Amino acid sequence: MAANLEKRVDALERELRALKSAVRKNKSKGPWWERLAGAFKDDPFFDEMVEAGQKYRKASARRSNGRNS
Repeated sequence: MAANLEKRVDALERELRALKSAVRKNKSKGPWWERLAGAFKDDPFFDEMVEAGQKYRKASARRSNGRNS
């Protein structure tokens, strides 16, 4: 039983070291939002999604304003 527990703890410690290493590598690349900026430039599908979101928010605001009046 103790040997099994020791193996599991060793595996967890290896995984933790790997995760910490991955985090350090990502931090050295800068903030995630800076890496993502411009990723959808000239993407017509993304433009459609943005437009659909704007239409939804406007319609939602109109419905909300109608109820509160």
